[in-house]
Amino acid sequence: MERFVRTFLLYKGKNLDRQNVIWNTAGSFIYAAASMVLAFIVMRMAGEDDGGIFAMGFSTFGQQVFIVAYFGIRPFQITDGKREYSFGDYLTLRNVTSLAACILAAAYPAWMAAAGVYSPRKAAIIFLLALYKMIDGFADVYESEFQRQGSLYLTGKSNTFRTALSVFVFLVTLGIGKSLLAASLAAVAAQAAGVVIFNFSVVKAGILEHIDQKRAKGAAGRLFSQTWLLFLSVFLDFYIFSAAKYAIDLKLNDAMSGYFNIIFMPTSVIYLMANFIIRPFLTKLTDCWTEGRLDDFKKVGKRIAAIICGLTALAVILTVILGPWALGIMEILLGSGYEGSLTRYRLEFVLIIFGGGLYALANLVYYLLVIMRRQTMIFFVYLAMAAAGWLLSSAMVGALGITGAAACYLILMAGLTAGFTLIQQICLKKAEKKQEEER
Repeated sequence: MERFVRTFLLYKGKNLDRQNVIWNTAGSFIYAAASMVLAFIVMRMAGEDDGGIFAMGFSTFGQQVFIVAYFGIRPFQITDGKREYSFGDYLTLRNVTSLAACILAAAYPAWMAAAGVYSPRKAAIIFLLALYKMIDGFADVYESEFQRQGSLYLTGKSNTFRTALSVFVFLVTLGIGKSLLAASLAAVAAQAAGVVIFNFSVVKAGILEHIDQKRAKGAAGRLFSQTWLLFLSVFLDFYIFSAAKYAIDLKLNDAMSGYFNIIFMPTSVIYLMANFIIRPFLTKLTDCWTEGRLDDFKKVGKRIAAIICGLTALAVILTVILGPWALGIMEILLGSGYEGSLTRYRLEFVLIIFGGGLYALANLVYYLLVIMRRQTMIFFVYLAMAAAGWLLSSAMVGALGITGAAACYLILMAGLTAGFTLIQQICLKKAEKKQEEER
């Protein structure tokens, strides 16, 4: 194992920057593609109802559980350039949040089963898929530390191979046993093995010089006090992002959850592209802000925003023109019996693509606000939009079905982007005024 780690995982080639870009791209792509491919294949192999159950467990509730384990700390950890906290401090807090995620993963499906909303089988599958996502959230503390150490390529390799391993095991098990329950259990085991192979082993090798596993007394508590608002913000963020999906799960049926998840899949590609653009600039943006170079901070931020806006406009235009054709191709790939099941949602497809672009823009401004350490303001924007999502999603899905879900998603993403942008502009003006006064 040690030889494998040293000769393959830790190998960074002659050009570290190139390796960082290549592996970060590969890892981000495979991670995002996994959700799309799995949702699609499960619906084809196991039917529309199991496809909907998988979508709910993996992409919706499972992702909510991931966020509890993740705790919204990644932006804080990777921008902790002054090393206020050690890796051991971050790991201690992540152990606690992962335990909380396990409890949530078990409690929600159990409650839904007790209420008669979920069958015991559906509850078990959703629990296992949520547990899979919890492990994913735990692994993030290692991958965030690799990035903080300037070894983004290790983060990319972990994402690439850990995801590939668990997806492969899931699909083989599903193909052989034809059981979504068994496949979900096998995926959990593979995900745990992936963390041992691609995360634990790297730290154990001791090659990364600045990974400090010592845990200062009370440090995890202080870290919690500085990041709990970030967690609530990210938790509410995903609820806002998924409010329409939760409403479909409660108001419609499993098949409708599956269909909506398929037309929703391109948002993962949009998010992937946005992160591909944003993440390499986070260190530079952090340096600009901490060194007081506000003009450079604004210039870099505007440049990234312009790229995201341009890609969003292009994506919407292409969806209007090619959307019906793309949906028709997906129907063919799903197999016989799915004719017309997706092409009837061409308008909804356009609304979702537009909303996905706005969400990418909102994430950029979110990162800028995190760098500016405006956690409280981030939280209040999320709280307002979560309340709007709770009020709108159920009513719109109940009245208009999937059309209402798509429209609700677009409205919420627009509100999130507008709220963050307004707060960021106010904070920048205050910082500029303070800088002028100090001169």
